[in-house]
Amino acid sequence: MSERRVVITGIGCISPLGNDLSTTWDGLKEGRSGISTITQIDPTPFDCKIAGEIKNFNADQYFNVPKDARRADRYVQFAVAASKMAMEDSGIDVSKIDPRRFGCMVGSGIGGLSTLEREHTTFMEKGPKRVSPFTIPMMISNIASGIVSMEFGLLGPNMVIVTACATSNHNIGEAWRIIKFGDADAFVCGGAEAAVLPMGLSGFASMKALSTRNDEPEKASRPFDKGRDGFVMGEGAGVVVIEELEHALKRGAKIYAELIGYGVSADAYHLSAPSPDGSGPAYAIAMALKHGKKNPEDVQYLNAHATSTGLGDVAETKAIKVAFGDYAKNGLMVSSTKSMTGHMLGAAGGIELIASVMAIKDGVIPPTINVEEQDPECDLDVVPNVAREVPVKVALSNSFGFGGHNASVLVSKYE
Repeated sequence: MSERRVVITGIGCISPLGNDLSTTWDGLKEGRSGISTITQIDPTPFDCKIAGEIKNFNADQYFNVPKDARRADRYVQFAVAASKMAMEDSGIDVSKIDPRRFGCMVGSGIGGLSTLEREHTTFMEKGPKRVSPFTIPMMISNIASGIVSMEFGLLGPNMVIVTACATSNHNIGEAWRIIKFGDADAFVCGGAEAAVLPMGLSGFASMKALSTRNDEPEKASRPFDKGRDGFVMGEGAGVVVIEELEHALKRGAKIYAELIGYGVSADAYHLSAPSPDGSGPAYAIAMALKHGKKNPEDVQYLNAHATSTGLGDVAETKAIKVAFGDYAKNGLMVSSTKSMTGHMLGAAGGIELIASVMAIKDGVIPPTINVEEQDPECDLDVVPNVAREVPVKVALSNSFGFGGHNASVLVSKYE
């Protein structure tokens, strides 16, 4: 069997920068921050009062039956919306292909936290008989993928990998692997998250993981900067349609980029802290390069996981140096779009792969904003504060999750 190539033909996203691809991508190129004071709950009791929220979102317009939106957790609403955008963007007509060859892997790191919070309150105040019968199906982390498959009639492989903030990359990477192996021709895949909630804020704040730069929300997410004091939560979804190349060409699809490599590894080190030597992520990067048959110096752009935490940004810098050698400081451009979106947790990798693909398409590398005094331990070219117009042929996106989960995805210009 000849090697099956996989291309990206559709993109859908909802981010703190905008509720579609063009607004999000424009925001990233402009170096605009999507971080603001939290509005959807009262932030007064919390140490961290800022987040990257989704604004002006109407879920009804994305569901086949609008009332179904009200039976879906907020994270599922984002997943369905981004999936619908990606499907429409791809131009794929499920009625004209074998639906058993079309899979779905749209995951979430945390799942239906708003449902859990609301129904637990109902239980405590009104007793077990008043808890909604939709509680469990609305809450579980796999349900977005199930609902997306129902919305579009996708009968192919359907599952979800839950690996915290590496969720999107693992779902996209494993979907790629299934197509390469020959068990599907197309996938809608990525991640969604909606955890800007009392429990989400409380949990991360208790770990001292969140920024408390509440008086300057737009400057709070500052990866690689010496003054960083933690990450800022974001919410939303990033979803792509990927297809086997011949399948895409046969139907005349537009092709954004080719998905050429995917690497996975574990730190096996700590519940939430990265391994200080960066060896785990470096191995994932090396695996992605090997799959893509690329040398380190073939990569122009790396979209870093870099969340704006003290330990994490330094560990990733070390990983990049291990994986890329001298080229890490002499040619490779690295930026963290989390400086603008905040950390979208299980959706982060989806949005960041999209940013990497658009960098290839438009020849623009989005910046790392808020770099006022770069941390000397993060001594890479982090494209500080202003986007850079340069041709990009190959880009890599990193995502790492609590539990030591590492995933790197490699994309290239389609030729």
